[in-house]
Amino acid sequence: MVARGTTMSDAELDIALATDVAVILRDDAGLDDIATTLAGIADTGFSNDALRRVLDVAPDPTGWRVGEALAEAFLVEHRRCEFPWPMGRDLRNPNASPAGTDLVGFQATGTGNTDHRFAFCEVKTSYDSAVPPSVVTGRHGLIAQVEELRDSTVVKDNLLRYLAIHARRQDWEPHFQGAARRYINAPAEVSLFGILVRDTPPDARDLSTRAGNLAAGCPQQTSIELRAIYLPRDTIDPTQTLPPPTAKPSLAARAVAALSP
Repeated sequence: MVARGTTMSDAELDIALATDVAVILRDDAGLDDIATTLAGIADTGFSNDALRRVLDVAPDPTGWRVGEALAEAFLVEHRRCEFPWPMGRDLRNPNASPAGTDLVGFQATGTGNTDHRFAFCEVKTSYDSAVPPSVVTGRHGLIAQVEELRDSTVVKDNLLRYLAIHARRQDWEPHFQGAARRYINAPAEVSLFGILVRDTPPDARDLSTRAGNLAAGCPQQTSIELRAIYLPRDTIDPTQTLPPPTAKPSLAARAVAALSP
């Protein structure tokens, strides 16, 4: 059981938004797969224009989506994780909010293709000034969700099935098979993460007490990491996608700018 906080400066946030976070928000890998599937269909200028329209889908970088992408980018870069099939791909409406665990994938634990185990992450993005914010402590808050992942085999079984449906003939299928083998033998053999993204000064009280509570009931084979990512002050606004002329741009507005050509 680990609980840590990290800060991001304005410059670091802008770099992340323009690089790793932009790739996640656009779902570049998914767009590449779509383009490959549709290759050869367009045979006229009109159909080429239509194909470009299908592929030119602008992300909806609301604050919570950007916070989730920041969390994913952190785990990919610093925790050897991969989340190969975003739940957003299964939505009929791309602007809807997907239900269930936020990030579902694997963590590499060795050097081989099958040296992986399941990694599940819950993410909360908060503009609340309270310490800790309500998204951490509420009935359906971050800690309650991580606790459910820790304790409920039913929840984890559902996530295994979700990945199994999509793993067939994917290049990450060996990672799924390795993680599934470990999980079937020991359902506690998983890596769990809870990430809080907020724009207040760092404060150990955001996570410290809850980390102790989670550790008290944690199976030996399960690892849990809570992480608070502290953005510059007054960055997050849940409704703002375009900045007022005299205000500091919001997290969503900065993501829009980073994604613009």
